[in-house]
Amino acid sequence: MFDLDRLFQKSHLIPVIIQDRATKDILMLGFTNREAVELTLKTKTAWFWSRSRNQLWNKGESSGHFLHVKKMVTDCDTDTLLYLCDPVGPTCHTGARSCFFNDIWEEEPHG
Repeated sequence: MFDLDRLFQKSHLIPVIIQDRATKDILMLGFTNREAVELTLKTKTAWFWSRSRNQLWNKGESSGHFLHVKKMVTDCDTDTLLYLCDPVGPTCHTGARSCFFNDIWEEEPHG
């Protein structure tokens, strides 16, 4: 079993990227602490630490749009997580499939 203490050596909160397991689309970015990671491992649904509410939250608890975690991966520095998930419904609180839909810039294709 992976030593969770390694994840939180630099900070008590770390980013977690949520990716759709089937499509590989990035769905959201959240923050997690050790307790949220432990709950995620136990329930197999994504738990986060809400920085605005200062509390744990289970994505889908009120909406029913759970993120079923199928795989957890850490980055090379062991300070960021990636969850590959099977989402139930939209991930974004706006009702969008992904939280990433506000274009800022895109390079024009060379033709």
